[in-house]
Amino acid sequence: MTALPAVSQTAFGPMVIAACEQIRPPDQRLFDDPDAVRLLPPGQRLIVGACRWKPVHRLLVRATDSKAHGLWAGMLCRKRYADDKVRDALHDGIKQFAFLGAGLDTRPYRLVTPTGARSFETDLPAGIAYKRRRLTDAYGQLPPNTTLTAVNLETDDLTAALTAAGFDWNEPAMFVWEAVTQYLTEDTVRKTLACLGSSAPGSRLIFTYLRRDFLDGTEDYGAAPARQEFVTKRHVWHFGLRPEETPTLLRDYGWIEREQVGPAEYAERYLVPLGRDLTVSPIERFVYADRSTNEAQT
Repeated sequence: MTALPAVSQTAFGPMVIAACEQIRPPDQRLFDDPDAVRLLPPGQRLIVGACRWKPVHRLLVRATDSKAHGLWAGMLCRKRYADDKVRDALHDGIKQFAFLGAGLDTRPYRLVTPTGARSFETDLPAGIAYKRRRLTDAYGQLPPNTTLTAVNLETDDLTAALTAAGFDWNEPAMFVWEAVTQYLTEDTVRKTLACLGSSAPGSRLIFTYLRRDFLDGTEDYGAAPARQEFVTKRHVWHFGLRPEETPTLLRDYGWIEREQVGPAEYAERYLVPLGRDLTVSPIERFVYADRSTNEAQT
């Protein structure tokens, strides 16, 4: 099997964390994702299994947080937030979902497919090929109403790719763009937002971004080792924003920011109610926006 490129390999870490969360009793979990471990390669599945022994689990959490303090909890809360927003969209009648840079995201199968709505997943060619193999191994076939499309956002035409896959630009959609923007150039982020700006009124968008002051070294937020690895050494993190910049950026492409969340919101909504004493890294934030019928056209 051809080795996955460095960017595609970054999908494994968050899914290991998601799979480890399933070891906790159901009433203590931030989310349920029984498919997470099924999409991992054998080596990572062994790691998850070993984490049933608490000392191994604690060691893995410490190793993760040694790169960025609160990274483990941040990935858990990020996943829960996206789950909530997808469920909200399904409840409100949205019938098509596009997962951009989908990685090993399982939401198309555990949240969208059971409702009869459609999912469109895009990722780099190697990532799509890997996921197609894992889904076929896990389910015997691709789950229904799911389309996998190889797209390089830096070089390919996202509009054409989604259209060819059967995406209906005249119907409201939800776009999920999680843990992707930092790997792109600013031009590509803007090009992608311009594409999504062609979606129908009533469409929704959630996306994460890294703080610009972290990427440029102004603040390290307890995450200097992560910056050294991903910015300085591997050169895979490029794009960041300041929190106050996102409303204007989105408005340029017809989107209205409705909410932006980070550690404080995650703690209040998810961690405190479960009695989970976890610290969330502040280097990444999640934004929710929509294309209101009236406001997006003014």
